Amino acid sequence: MSEVLRPSAEVTAADWIGPRLGGEFGAVRRTVPGGFAAYARIFHPADDHTWAEVAAATGRTAHPLMQWHALIGLPDPYSRHEPLWDGYPPEVGRLDPAPFGRLRTVLARHTGTADVCWFGLWEGYGAVDVPPGAAALPHVELPGREYLLFSGALDGAWPSWFADQSPNLWWPADRAWCVASEIDFDSTLVGGSAELIGELLRTPGLEAAAVGPDDSLAVDGDRVNPVPEPAPGTARGGGRRGRWWRNPWRSR
Repeated sequence: MSEVLRPSAEVTAADWIGPRLGGEFGAVRRTVPGGFAAYARIFHPADDHTWAEVAAATGRTAHPLMQWHALIGLPDPYSRHEPLWDGYPPEVGRLDPAPFGRLRTVLARHTGTADVCWFGLWEGYGAVDVPPGAAALPHVELPGREYLLFSGALDGAWPSWFADQSPNLWWPADRAWCVASEIDFDSTLVGGSAELIGELLRTPGLEAAAVGPDDSLAVDGDRVNPVPEPAPGTARGGGRRGRWWRNPWRSR
């Protein structure tokens, strides 16, 4: 894998993204730009398990808008209930290296500018040792998020100094597609051509589903799997967190 990603001050390269973000809270196109022919949601693996496997184990239904807490029988992500699943949860804001590599391989076939791509890394990560001066450059500013910007070839999309973090927002110069691993989401969103999305849905080792630009990935977006009511006297989102919960990075 190439290590040649360069910090960039050319934040105007991202100017096309903001105007194409919108929709209701949780909508796909609030995270990845609207206007693409098709969209896919790639589920981050739960350790070595797919979400479909977890749904089968907990008696839930796997579907494109499923939410992790609903699959494991919790009323919300921060519930005091004991989950039905005692394994690790999917990573939040990060796509594991193996599915990341498969995704990148497919993306390369659907752009004419694989050698000229842009990569946004959320500015709040504390464990990423970015090159000197990178943090002082102008940031890409989008609603609720700021990103350090890097440029380079697609095969250098995850340099070693990104540490354990995949890029959060990336796209090629020809804007043929856009990928977003939102810091609060346990899935990655891809917008692109119908051909790209169709290939992603057929790619072994990627658990992916087709979604629409206005589909909701909000915490209450799973309308298929019932969730229990919170414990008496506890509002949704309150109480201790399940033992599967991991401390997130600082959120803006």
